[in-house]
Amino acid sequence: MAEESNKLAFPSVVDRYFTRWYKPDIKGKPCEDHCILQHSNRICIITLAECHPLLQNEKTIKSISYQISANCSRLQNKVSGKSKRGAQFLTELAPLCRISSTDGEEYTIYSCIRGRLLEVNENILQNPGLLKEKPSTEGYIAVVLPKFEESKTITEGLLSQREYEEIVQSRAALRSETVQAVY
Repeated sequence: MAEESNKLAFPSVVDRYFTRWYKPDIKGKPCEDHCILQHSNRICIITLAECHPLLQNEKTIKSISYQISANCSRLQNKVSGKSKRGAQFLTELAPLCRISSTDGEEYTIYSCIRGRLLEVNENILQNPGLLKEKPSTEGYIAVVLPKFEESKTITEGLLSQREYEEIVQSRAALRSETVQAVY
């Protein structure tokens, strides 16, 4: 009996309370996929999808910068009150941060949804490894609150977890066909 209960796998907090949505190939860049974790209270957490190049084993994160331009830093976002006054408003393609890897590649992480920027994860600035180790929990990029009127439509243009898994499988099949064609 005790052996059976040890085999039961309980869903994580993320899997229990959030719905995963995906935005593949951001701005036409292959495999640069983002994941949006949507809670029932409308709050969305922006993170990297499992297949993002930064999360692959050979990549090491060198730096993370929330400085988007000379005049715009996501770290300057100050939110207060029930109506979230002072929050920066984001569009779908608003850059949240730039991440550099030790191989010289730089990746821009985008919002993927419209809404107010509630928080950026400053912990990943001191510990960039969190982004790779725990991308869905402690390694998130930002928290965004969509407008109430738009909260039902923000998932338009995003893929469900099942649809995203189909894309990942088709990419893997395409890669294996390419490898076989080379040999």
